[in-house]
Amino acid sequence: MSSTPQIPPVARIGQKTIEDMLALGKRMDDRGLHEFREMKLETGVIERACGSALINLGKTKVLVGVKVQQGEPFPDTPDEGVLVVNAELVPLASPSFEPGPPNENAIELARVVDRGIRESKAIDLKSLCIQPGKKTFVVFVDVYVLDHDGNLIDASSIASLAALLSAKMNKYDVEDGEVVFRQELKPLPIQSQPIAITLAKIDKALVVDPSLDEEQVMSARLTVISDNHGRICAMQKGGSGTLAVEEVREGIKLALSKAPEIRSKVIEAAKT
Repeated sequence: MSSTPQIPPVARIGQKTIEDMLALGKRMDDRGLHEFREMKLETGVIERACGSALINLGKTKVLVGVKVQQGEPFPDTPDEGVLVVNAELVPLASPSFEPGPPNENAIELARVVDRGIRESKAIDLKSLCIQPGKKTFVVFVDVYVLDHDGNLIDASSIASLAALLSAKMNKYDVEDGEVVFRQELKPLPIQSQPIAITLAKIDKALVVDPSLDEEQVMSARLTVISDNHGRICAMQKGGSGTLAVEEVREGIKLALSKAPEIRSKVIEAAKT
């Protein structure tokens, strides 16, 4: 399963061209094997959202909105807030995206973004609890893929973090069991900044931030999500091919080396 749409495979001659170039340490778009495409990240793009971000990663474009509202905690975590991540592959983003309920690619995308936020404890969910077992705040993270040209996972994860870092919620008091909101705003309780780095295995090479053309010829995909302390929070393998132990180790090493660079860009964008 992959977040790459199921479209006809690249012609064999195109695949061989990509593989031959990678063997020489080059890529079709003149990037190095471990180089991201140009990234443009903007926050505060949805006026009525608590937080939002728009990312252009090469030609891939993803919009993320954050909303915070009251709800009930889960029975097994009565003293914590709730995180809900949804992803929508907008039909206009790709000829293969169809309207209707989320398919397996949208579900996988949402789950990987959710796992990175949740397992890194990016949000201090306990501080969002209003009344244990009764009332809490629910943080909705809605991901919209607007243009698909590869690496939806990283684009969506990066934009989600930027939206959360820039998000604001109303300050409040609890009076006689009821929540009374103030006009003042405060940032969401963010305590970690997880960054997803995805690599694609093409022939014998591992490339960072695969484009759509590269995803169509890859045999396997590895996503490594790490926090600002360099700790691995989550990993996701995609594609029908296999990864040797040494390839996984190399992928982890590459991901950990690239994450600080991307994280600094996200933090800077969230300040504007």
